[in-house]
Amino acid sequence: MAPDSSERVRIRGGCHCRSVRFEAEVEREARILDCNCSICSMTGFRHLMVPHGDFRLLSGEDALVRYRFGTGTAEHLFCGTCGVKSFYQPRSHPDAWSVNLNTLDDIEALTIIAQPFDGRDWERAQAALD
Repeated sequence: MAPDSSERVRIRGGCHCRSVRFEAEVEREARILDCNCSICSMTGFRHLMVPHGDFRLLSGEDALVRYRFGTGTAEHLFCGTCGVKSFYQPRSHPDAWSVNLNTLDDIEALTIIAQPFDGRDWERAQAALD
């Protein structure tokens, strides 16, 4: 029998040097945003939105380096040792963390459904999400 796509699963992940570690509860059917903005396309960030209450930083808060650009609304968080951005506070979803799908330890339990997000025309793309 196939797993229930509405079932919630626990995911874990973090940065390359393992200083930053997190876990979260997400739907098995994981809807992600593939953004083409300047920073996401350069870093390969694939957005899995996780409500703040479903995310827990396990270690590495003191290793995080903050970066803001453009409107300054989004808070990009990078490991100060290895430089990996495993999650950050996006402008598009103020009540959620954006977790980089590429930084998860294992995605086998997830069914990934990718949606393009035109971050180069952010305002129009954001309006389409609502």
